[in-house]
Amino acid sequence: MAGKKFQRQYKNRISDYKTWKEKSHAQEWLIYPENMSQSLSIDEVALSSGELYTVVTSKKAKGKKGCLVAIIKETRAETVIEHLLKIDRKLRLSVKEITLDMAGSMKLIAKRCFSNAKRTIDRFHVQQLASEALQEIRIKHRWKAIEQESDGILNARKNKEIYQPELCSNGDTRKQLLARSRHLLYKSSFHWTESQKERAQILFSEYPDIQNAYQLTEDLRKVYHKKNTKEIAMLKLARWYHQVEVSGFKSDQSQKLCAN
Repeated sequence: MAGKKFQRQYKNRISDYKTWKEKSHAQEWLIYPENMSQSLSIDEVALSSGELYTVVTSKKAKGKKGCLVAIIKETRAETVIEHLLKIDRKLRLSVKEITLDMAGSMKLIAKRCFSNAKRTIDRFHVQQLASEALQEIRIKHRWKAIEQESDGILNARKNKEIYQPELCSNGDTRKQLLARSRHLLYKSSFHWTESQKERAQILFSEYPDIQNAYQLTEDLRKVYHKKNTKEIAMLKLARWYHQVEVSGFKSDQSQKLCAN
């Protein structure tokens, strides 16, 4: 049987799609209250064509069958809340913990819909914000390097000369150095290749603020990777936040991180 014909047969006859009671709103929202548990996660997910959905999952199912509690084609808090309130109040109040990111809308959703749940910021989102703050600094320097190179090319043309960019010891121009350093800054220094180690050494000698910011992201990674008691972990995080404040690590993402 041809693949497309089988697909039609499955959809129209075998699957009971035409009589599916959720069909009328399935493109906008789906809720599975039977999958509720005491520990949930809520996050924004980009699915088809980059559309953003709010997804609520049960940690009890560990990503397997029965993990999906709700999927809503919307990220605005008021719309998500409207649909999640369709879940029985007793079930919602039974949730003891919900893991979320740092977005204010997520906090509002969790507070309104799962009022008894302890809200936990996902470590992935904390580390992601720190990495994005580091990349902001790199990008700022890269734009400056692009402008300097463009000015150099224009001046060379005016003087009828051939433009010769300044090269680093590994053969990179400043613009290339900053572009090619993107991936190594996401990685722990333990996982750098030899060429990445060389590039990082040059990068940090030229841009000390990038080195300081990278060290802060490394310190944060260590806090999460080492096994600590809750009290010790909180103390280490407090020290890390203090280091961020005194280091002058300025970016939109770092300010958002400290605010949370």
